[in-house]
Parts: sequence; C-alpha cells; structure tokens
Amino acid sequence: MSERLDTAPMPEGEYFDSRRFTGLSTLLGAIAVVALVLCVIGAFVNPHQFSYSWLFAFAFFFTLCAGCFFWTIVHHATDANWSVVVRRQLENIGVLLGVLALLFIPILLLRHHLYSWMDIPPGHEATLDSKRAYLNFHWFLVRAIVFLCFFLVASQLLRRFSVRQDKDGNPLFTIWMRRVSFVSLPFFALCLTFSGIDWLMSLNYRWYSTMFGVYIFAGAAGSSMSLLVLVITALRQAGYLKGVVTLEHYHIMGKWMFAFTVFWAYIGFGQYMLIWYANIPEETQYFLTRNTQSWWALTMLLVIGRFFITFAILLLRSIKKEPHRLCIVAGWIVLMQMLDMYLIVLPALHGTGVHVSIWDLVCLIAVGATLGFVYLRVVPRTSLFPVRDPRLIESLTTVN
Repeated sequence: MSERLDTAPMPEGEYFDSRRFTGLSTLLGAIAVVALVLCVIGAFVNPHQFSYSWLFAFAFFFTLCAGCFFWTIVHHATDANWSVVVRRQLENIGVLLGVLALLFIPILLLRHHLYSWMDIPPGHEATLDSKRAYLNFHWFLVRAIVFLCFFLVASQLLRRFSVRQDKDGNPLFTIWMRRVSFVSLPFFALCLTFSGIDWLMSLNYRWYSTMFGVYIFAGAAGSSMSLLVLVITALRQAGYLKGVVTLEHYHIMGKWMFAFTVFWAYIGFGQYMLIWYANIPEETQYFLTRNTQSWWALTMLLVIGRFFITFAILLLRSIKKEPHRLCIVAGWIVLMQMLDMYLIVLPALHGTGVHVSIWDLVCLIAVGATLGFVYLRVVPRTSLFPVRDPRLIESLTTVN
C-alpha cells in the first residue's frame, strides 16, 4: 500500500501544455472553419440532404457529450472513488454541450426539410392531429431550449465547482456537486428521452416506441465511456496521468463498456421483439424501412458489430486490463455508435436504400473538428484531474 501511496500526485496537480499541441489545435481550427464554410454552401446547394446529414452528425456527437455528462453526475450521486482521477476529462467533454447548443441552430433553420409534420396543416391527417398538442413548432422550440439550457447549465456548474475545489480543497464543493447531481439525474432522464423523441423519433411522426429514449441512453452511455478510454489513453501517450490512471481504472472502464454493450443489446432486442410480436403497422414501419435493400446490410453490421463482436472480446479480462487493445475496442464502439445514429436518421430520407452523400462526411468533420478545437482550449485551463478532491487517494489506490 505504501508503494502505491508514493505514486500519489503532488498537490499542484498536472497541467496540459497547450504549446506542445499548437499545431494540432491550429489544424483542427482550420479544418473546422473550412468544413463549416462548406456546410453553409451545402445548406444552400442541397438543403434537403444537408439537413439530414447535419442532424446525423449532431446526434452522434450529442450522445457522446451527453453520455460523459451522465457519467459525471453518476460519479457524484454515488460518491464513487475510482472515477475521481478520470472525472476532469468527463467534465471537459461534458461542457462541450454548450457548443452543441449553438450547433443546434441549423436544425431549427432547416426544420421544414427534416420534420414533415411541421408543414401539414390541421385536418389533413387524423394520426397527426391526435398528436398536435405535442407535435407543434412552438412547443418543439420551447422544449429544445429547456433541454439545451439544462445540459449547458448543469455541466458548467459541475465543472466550475470541481475547478474551484482545486484551489482550496473545500469539501463543501463535493456536497454541492452531489446536490446538483441528485437534481440532474431525473432531469437528465427526461431531457435525453424527450430530445430523442423530438429530434430523432419525430422524423417519422407516424412511428412511436416507448423504449426509444432508453435505447438512445444505452448507446450514449456505452459510447461515451469508450470515448473516455480513448481520451485518457491519448493523454497518457502524451506523457500525462502516469501513475494517476492505472490498469485498475482501465479494468473498471472496460467493465462499464461491457455492461452497456449488453444493456444496449437488451434494449434494442426488447424494442424489436415487442414491435415484431405486436405487428402494428404504425410501429413496424420503422424496422421495415431499415430491413429494406442495402439498409439491411448496415443493420446487420450494427447488430453483429455493436454486440456480438464487442461482447465476445470484452468477456476477456486481459483485454480490459491492456490499454492499447481496449482502445481498439473503444474506437470500434464509438464507430458503431456513429453507425447507429446514421441508421436512425438517414433512412427517413432515403427509405429505399443507402445513399451515401459527401455532406454526411463534411458535417461529421465540421462538428467533430469544432468540438476538438474547443476541447483543446478547455483542457489547459485546469489540472488534468481533480487535485484536491477528498476521495483522490482512494481513487489513486483503487483495486478491483
């Protein structure tokens, strides 16, 4: 035990030297500017295709950042010890939800290309009329503002309290963060569920599933933990967090990846099985479209790649305790999350089969490069781990 305690970091913490990565930051900034300019052009040249491509990119990165925010509030709500040393990176990624709030504006501007229910006047379709109390633009806008404001304010509060604790180690900040997290948990569930319904499920206003919100959550939680593994490993490769994040932490993160691989499959199968068994046309149309022509191949790739392959690999303890091999699995899970969002969004536009567009790639690059650039600006401002958290020593000496 004394040997482990000798590796404890100094009180001043460990800071990211942004000067070492000026080139990468500049490159990401330049890519972001060029890609965003191309996106503006795409919005005028081919607004219908571009709107779906942008929603796909937004949904993918939103689930990653919202998932990191979820792990932050779970950390505080459960008073976890092991995750203290990785929590700062969860906070840094979580605050990117503020950037995504700005990137939601194109969805509002292009809403008529995405949501056909906004253009159908009352009295023309009984199915839609029965949902008018919920599916109308004014409430859609109000809900979007509420959702995004919650994610923005809560993620900023948690990070601000955490950073302030670095200065004086006041344990009151731990209590405040716990209180914010307790309040945030039910709001997170509601906001993630109904944002999924509003922004994704309403692409086809005739379809509905009571399990859709949980399905989105399962993918977000598993892929965000995988993203954390990638970020932590990248920092360790750059020479940071040595002796702070250990193989024990990787083992725990790998187990969470495994747990949510199983949970994602359970929810996905449960949703599919119940809809297949009931065989109600309003419900089956979602899967009929995704089982058509070339969409079927991608659906099978998602099922096999996201569950069967990942499940078999993560069963091995050696994989979860080997950072480089776990990173390969983590990257694969993030890629499968991207495919999942693609299969949710794009079939609403191309119902007869896959139609790959250059705007799919451009939008992914635009949103991803923008978030990467901001992340590199956020990281150097604080220590790479919460240096005066009361549970830091327990986290450094975690054994599972």
